[in-house]
Amino acid sequence: MDSPNKVLNNLNIQAKKTLGQNFLINSGTAECIVNFAKITNNDIILEIGPGLGSLTFYLASVAKKVYAVEKDSTLIRFLENQIDDKNYTNIKLIEKDILDLDLDEIFEIEKEKIIVVGNLPYNISSQIIIKLIESRKYINRAILMFQKELSQRIRISCGNRESSRISVMLHYYSYVKKLSIFKASLFFPKPKVDSELVEIIFKEKPEIIAKDEKFLFLVVKAAFSKRRKNLKNALCESELKLDSNTALMVLDKSKIDHNRRAETLSIAEFINLSDTLNEHLIMKKIKFQ
Repeated sequence: MDSPNKVLNNLNIQAKKTLGQNFLINSGTAECIVNFAKITNNDIILEIGPGLGSLTFYLASVAKKVYAVEKDSTLIRFLENQIDDKNYTNIKLIEKDILDLDLDEIFEIEKEKIIVVGNLPYNISSQIIIKLIESRKYINRAILMFQKELSQRIRISCGNRESSRISVMLHYYSYVKKLSIFKASLFFPKPKVDSELVEIIFKEKPEIIAKDEKFLFLVVKAAFSKRRKNLKNALCESELKLDSNTALMVLDKSKIDHNRRAETLSIAEFINLSDTLNEHLIMKKIKFQ
C-alpha cells in the first residue's frame, strides 16, 4: 500500500480540509478496524467516505458487498481504477454527499439491513449521526471513527453535564460503546487529536417509547438550545416559544424542577416532559411542525 502522501502527489491533489479528509497511513489499521467491526461474508456494508480505498478493499475482502459513498469526484476516478486493477466485483461506488443519500434505495436493492462503516469528517459528524438515526430502520449497526472529543460527547450517558441533544437521541434509539483508540499519527494529514472507533447498535425499539417521537426531539432540541439556562427559560426562548406560565405548569406536572438544566435530565424525564407538553398542546389545539 502506497502512502497517502505519495498517492495524492501522483494525483496532483491535496487532502481537502473542507471535506475533513484524513487518510489511513497503513493497511494494518484498516485490517484492525475490520476485525473490530466483526464483518462477515453475509454483511452488506455502507462505507462513508472511502477516500483512497485502504479500508474499502479490506471490507470488500470479507463482506458480501460494499457500497462506498464518496463526494470527491477525483477520488471516485481513482477508486474506479483501483477496483478495476484489483478485480473487485462486490464494490459499488456512489458519487454523492452522504447527507444526500437515500438509504431506502440501497434497502430496496438488498432487502436487508446494512452495516455502516466510516471515518467521519469532524465538521459533519453530528449531521451524519442524525441522518443514521433517521434511517435506522435500514441499519443494523454502525462502526464509526470519530475524533476523540466528539466520541466522548456522543457516548456519554444522559443526566451528565456533558450530555447533548445528539447523545440523548443516540441513547434513546441505540446502544453505544467504544471499541478502540487510534492515534493521530495513523492518519495523513495528521489530525490534532486521537480518534476513537465506536459501535452503535440500533435497538428494535426503545425501552420507554414516547407517544410522539418527532415531538420528543423537538423538546430535546429546545431544552439544549440554551443549555446554560434553566429549563423554563430554555423552553420559552426556543422555537417552541412557550409562555412562562405554560412552561412552569408543564414542568411542574412532569415533576421536574424548572431550575434544572437540560443536561441533568434522564431519557425517561425527557419522555415524560415531551408527553406532558404534547398532551397540553393537543388539548389547546396548538400544532408544531
